[in-house]
Amino acid sequence: MNEHTPTRILLADDHALVRRGVRLILDSEPDLTVIAEADNGAEALTQARTHRPDLAILDIAMPRLTGLQAARELSRTEPDLRILILTMYDNEQYFFEALAAGASGYVLKSVADRDLVEACRATMRGEPFLYPGAVKALIRNYLDLAREGRALPARAITDREEEILKLVAEGHTSQEIAGLLVISPKTVERHRANLLQKLGLKDRLELTRYAIRVGLIEP
Repeated sequence: MNEHTPTRILLADDHALVRRGVRLILDSEPDLTVIAEADNGAEALTQARTHRPDLAILDIAMPRLTGLQAARELSRTEPDLRILILTMYDNEQYFFEALAAGASGYVLKSVADRDLVEACRATMRGEPFLYPGAVKALIRNYLDLAREGRALPARAITDREEEILKLVAEGHTSQEIAGLLVISPKTVERHRANLLQKLGLKDRLELTRYAIRVGLIEP
């Protein structure tokens, strides 16, 4: 991409007002242009395949797939695509998961007007963009792990299990989930049973509470 070609951006957030505000910030810059929008994580994957943007800006809490789930999938299928997470959560756990999912940066919505443009430019230069609180968290976490000689903790559930957990918590039946993910209802039930066992939960209600607690859905 030469320096006169604007960075082509996919913007994914389930709130139309947020998308409009972010788009205004980005489109006012000569080197940035929003070419596609999505209101959920699954739509973001489709739009990325269709439009081939240079940069995807993903909200964390979206229906169907979260921004983190979408980021993991995009990192696998579109390796040249740069990814930024835009979120209201000043949360260390999400921050580390965003980095693990392949994101280059993490921008808080509360300061998007100040940080977002620079975050886009840094990401396109191949540099990570971290807000000050995240830098402190990263250093503290690294020092703790180094001191204790531990590796980073593994995730408790697989990507597929997380996808099913989110859809169960959103109120979809096994039949509907099977249709959405193009797998058999029996496979959905097996994943659901594994989830309950792994997480030590009893039923759909407890799964839903867990999904809210870990930020897969909003209460």
